[in-house]
Amino acid sequence: MTPESPTSPKPLPKAPEIPADLTIPVPPPDARKRAKVLMIQGTSSDVGKSLLVAGLCRAFTRRGLDVRPFKAQNMSNNAAVAVDSDAPPNPDGTFPHGEIGRAQALQARACRQAPSIDMNPVLLKPQTEIGAQVVLRGRVLGNCPARIYHRMRHALMPAVLGSLEKLRANADLVIVEGAGSGAEVYLRDSDITNMRLAEMADLPVVFLSDIDRGGTMGALVGTQALLRPEDNARVHGYLINKFRGDFTIFEPACETITARTGWPFLGVVRWFEGGDRLPAEDSLALERPADPGAGNLKVAVPRLSRIANFDDIDPLAMEPGVSVSWVQPGQPVPRDTDVVILPGSKATRTDLEVMRREGWDVDILAHARAGGRVVGLCAGYQMLGRVVRDPQGIEGPPGETPGLGLLDLETEIGGDKRLIDLDMTDRASGCRVTGYEMHMGRTTGPGLARPWLTLDDGAGAAPRPEGAVSPNGCVMGAYVHGLFGADAFRGHWITQMGGQAARLNYEARVEEALDDLAGHLETHLDLDALLALAR
Repeated sequence: MTPESPTSPKPLPKAPEIPADLTIPVPPPDARKRAKVLMIQGTSSDVGKSLLVAGLCRAFTRRGLDVRPFKAQNMSNNAAVAVDSDAPPNPDGTFPHGEIGRAQALQARACRQAPSIDMNPVLLKPQTEIGAQVVLRGRVLGNCPARIYHRMRHALMPAVLGSLEKLRANADLVIVEGAGSGAEVYLRDSDITNMRLAEMADLPVVFLSDIDRGGTMGALVGTQALLRPEDNARVHGYLINKFRGDFTIFEPACETITARTGWPFLGVVRWFEGGDRLPAEDSLALERPADPGAGNLKVAVPRLSRIANFDDIDPLAMEPGVSVSWVQPGQPVPRDTDVVILPGSKATRTDLEVMRREGWDVDILAHARAGGRVVGLCAGYQMLGRVVRDPQGIEGPPGETPGLGLLDLETEIGGDKRLIDLDMTDRASGCRVTGYEMHMGRTTGPGLARPWLTLDDGAGAAPRPEGAVSPNGCVMGAYVHGLFGADAFRGHWITQMGGQAARLNYEARVEEALDDLAGHLETHLDLDALLALAR
């Protein structure tokens, strides 16, 4: 087979280079500071690790401890803006921003701390079935196929350990969350987030298993059987999560699990009813049937294949006067919909093709022709324009894809990623607007002459137009994530759409849910015993 043969294997793409300033030297053991550490690993994905860690963070913070969350590697398109204190400061003395998983941002909030890039040093944002954008310490390295990333992970460990040590230097307690299953032993040698991390950072481990899905005995016993002896020695016990009913019936199972594994039973977390008041970690949550509510204003949100930052919709879903339905693949947009919201996406052109494949484009265009409202957020805003171009192949193969043509705009993917927090006043509505921007695209065109928002920072700078609105006022879009989290603006928008807003304090409800979760764990677990395991 010659090099020119069409059947020759293609050369593997190169792994993204790791800039030297993103790798933090790990201090020697005698230089480590005061924080104790406890690691929560799971028997599988979606067992509730992120929520448990958030609850523990708030519970121990309420006890007066200085707590930080940490997750070495997260795979999610739900991201948050975080402070990058390693970058040179801005002229005004503030620091630039990077990005981390939104789950770690919520955990930081549970600790009453600002999100930091050290809380989630490696973030993978899936863009294809076999590849993802790699974000290291808040900054994009590039796109990487899974098999290439698998080979480069060992090079990321210094940055991971460095971030963990930075957190330990400024806290009393760091609660570390594993990723997926801790029993994936075939990944052990390249692992940066479960047992290899526990070994290199000398972490005590507690396993969490979800009884709601069934198979808890097999999951825990099987995990112990697969782990290396030295890894088993790090496990100090296990917790059962999401339990409903009479626990005395399950107690013999715990005796069997302990007898087979040698791991102590550390407690059971009963089902927490307030979990729906907190943002879900990833899009698995959207695959489960959900009650859209009985509100008169009917909002439909297509479930895009690369959906990102879908918690933008959470504040609307909490409004009693709003009914939010997620349109699953294979379903049409309901005909009685008042507002279609196109959410964020990690692959705008791919999801435009998904919309056309599902027929949602036909539904949305018919809805708009009939005077229905359409809103685009970030990538959804880009989709509303005439075309989306990606000449550098940042989100996939280079090329361009027609948009829906509802706004007279066009977008080109490229340039540096824009990462900023927003807390401004919208002059158009007179309402405070909070949120953040996180995108690489640049949008241009005549449609920008009719902005959706006019943002004023109150510091004397010229107001900044943001987004666009169609001439008839029915189609609107902007790059701002978290837009509906601001109560006054959300209420104003709901009224504009013909609905009725409640006097809902969204941020207070999230805080209340975190406190309720902490209280729930205080009731059902021996937190003193868990704290004693930290070292």
